[in-house]
Amino acid sequence: MARPDGMRLLRILRRLMLKFLAMALSAAVVMAQSGSTERPVFKLLRYEEDWSSLRDHNGSRSELMDSLKYIPFGLEGWYLTLGGEARQRFEFFDHAVWGRDPEDNGYWLQRYMLHADAHLGPRFRLFGQLKSGIEVNRKGGPRPADEDQLDVHQAFIDAALWRSGQDELTLRVGRQEMAFGSSRLVSFREGPNVRQSFDGARLTMHKAGWQVDTFATKPVETSRGVFDDSPDHTRSFWGVYGVRSFPALPKGNIDLYYLGLDRKRARFDAGLQREQRHSMGARIWGRTESWDYNYELVFQWGRFGSGDIRGWTTASDTGFRVDSVRLRPRLGLKADIASGDHDPTDQTLGTFNALFPKGAYFSEADLLGPYNLMDLHPSIELTLMASLKLTTDADFFWRQSIHDGIYGIPGNLLQSGRGVTARYIGWHTSAQLEWSINRHLSVTAMYLHFFPGDFLKQAPPDRPVNFVSTWLSYRF
Repeated sequence: MARPDGMRLLRILRRLMLKFLAMALSAAVVMAQSGSTERPVFKLLRYEEDWSSLRDHNGSRSELMDSLKYIPFGLEGWYLTLGGEARQRFEFFDHAVWGRDPEDNGYWLQRYMLHADAHLGPRFRLFGQLKSGIEVNRKGGPRPADEDQLDVHQAFIDAALWRSGQDELTLRVGRQEMAFGSSRLVSFREGPNVRQSFDGARLTMHKAGWQVDTFATKPVETSRGVFDDSPDHTRSFWGVYGVRSFPALPKGNIDLYYLGLDRKRARFDAGLQREQRHSMGARIWGRTESWDYNYELVFQWGRFGSGDIRGWTTASDTGFRVDSVRLRPRLGLKADIASGDHDPTDQTLGTFNALFPKGAYFSEADLLGPYNLMDLHPSIELTLMASLKLTTDADFFWRQSIHDGIYGIPGNLLQSGRGVTARYIGWHTSAQLEWSINRHLSVTAMYLHFFPGDFLKQAPPDRPVNFVSTWLSYRF
């Protein structure tokens, strides 16, 4: 049960965020009248922002909230940055999980986050962030990532161990968000209401054009109460991730990485056992004036109970933008394959594990996760106005192995594949409209319809899914 002092703090936090939202709406009018200048941008990983350019009170501060972005301590390089986020989101499902969840389920998701970033000279930094995620009126109650009334989301210290020109070595210790590459395997889980963080240590090196991150962590388990989140001692996560430019490709970059995961209780269609999995991967990516590309290959091995693990995935995302025509269309095509288990009775588990993937992996509806799956995903993005974009797509899904089931985003088994011969799962079509009102405020609305295929008809429920969502986000 939540403590009374925690509930008072929760109410104070909500009131503060509502006040900040009202201030932002007023600031939007001022910005529209005065125009905007080049300034730091808000990032999804808020600790990546650098507001030191606002130390000049006269020339660089032009917005209502700028006084919170650079609060000097009186010493050179000593300052405090305050920031936050409020997101109000409505979701409506008709036949969620193809009819397994209650019909006609509409509910609100509220997210509030506040952070403080203290720079203590050139070598030390303290970063802290509170979170509050609230679910309202969902039939069946909140899902695991829907609600966390109030908790510490991040709290870490950075120490610069060594610096020489552009090269440096930094140690980070504490609770922290992590995201690597395109967030296919390691992400802070932006789509769901409650984001993912990790407890542990991370060593970041910049040397000879490389950025190399070495880390050892435990994922933080989301609990619904007040200040009751704790590291999940049934799971350990560690790895090394390196990225640098790759001149052999147009505007190219390359990622090389190793990731390790130990889960004491891991459930697949093949059964429930301890999972000790190792992942080795490579990614090449880049963007030219017209083309963007992102290709990734991962191989996995390890132990599942007394047996072996042999999993793999390939993923591709290719886009072509035509800026010379009206609406500046971007034509996109994604294609992914994630291995499944080809014989649940033998001693080798073939199901790929996506580890800690991003939310909204294939869509905002989060119906399927990248396990035992093949998909083909064409899309088109249109720029209706400078601040208004429309994206439409279709996504077709098959099982990679007909002897394995289908899984959700976190790796939970949705439907066993045993005794089901059909490979085709189904397809969805969707449309999403995103309006960036200004640098603080954005509004998004989307609709999705999923058409069940032969697999779901052989392993019901198999109802068509309708999903509608709209959300307003404010950052400062």
